[in-house]
Amino acid sequence: MAEKGDCFASVYGYDLGGRFVDFQPLGFGINGLVLSAVDSRACRKVAVKKITLSDSRSMKHALREIKIIRRLDHDNIVKVYEVLGPKGTDLQGELFKYSVAYIIQEYMETDLARLLEQGTLTEEHAKLFMYQLLRGLKYIHSANVLHRDLKPANIFISTEDLVLKIGDFGLARIVDQHYSHKGYLSEGLVTKWYRSPRLLLSPNNYTKAIDMWAAGCILAEMLTGKMLFAGAHELEQMQLILETVPVIREEDKDELLRVMPSFISSSWEPLTFWRRS
Repeated sequence: MAEKGDCFASVYGYDLGGRFVDFQPLGFGINGLVLSAVDSRACRKVAVKKITLSDSRSMKHALREIKIIRRLDHDNIVKVYEVLGPKGTDLQGELFKYSVAYIIQEYMETDLARLLEQGTLTEEHAKLFMYQLLRGLKYIHSANVLHRDLKPANIFISTEDLVLKIGDFGLARIVDQHYSHKGYLSEGLVTKWYRSPRLLLSPNNYTKAIDMWAAGCILAEMLTGKMLFAGAHELEQMQLILETVPVIREEDKDELLRVMPSFISSSWEPLTFWRRS
């Protein structure tokens, strides 16, 4: 078993020395590959996320993610034990010297996406998980952090005690509530089906509310077993939202047409929600 795990580590280019053994594939985070492993020093199973530092952009993203995860410590946040360099060396804040970094974090048995593949949750389980999700979000937001990619695949579950933990902060940002970030917050965030109307209308100007919207979409998915708004593209996504919550200011209608992708025709037939007003 150990030999097979070492083979996985070799195939995926994991080089952490002999401390970590029995590597097994878990999945992909937004910024890197994730394997499970056994930490022989601490005698515990962990998740190991590999981040390749190939250029200044990836270095910047890695530094941001590491800075954020090091400042978060909460029962409903996936715990990060340490960040290591090649051969398990201590980075000591000198990330620029290395071509790869490894985030050693708490191992969780499954995630909400896999759980939902088995069917809808009971109302009691949905309430329990939603309470923990909101509890974790409250803590994240109190630290002036936006997660920006909340979705079932980034919400991890301990099947033994039904503890929920938010993970994968690869797209997270630290924001100062007293400073306007308009024009500086990047686009293309949050998996499309969990984007709020504000994020669809004004991708560079948003607040902590985008995480709350995503949380609401996740609650609906837990109760119904299907995504609440599963649009094929941004315009259809907005249509589905407005058909469910048909409240929009007149000025927002013009903004919607202005910011939607140019490949969508302005004569697109399904724009029926405006004809009803």
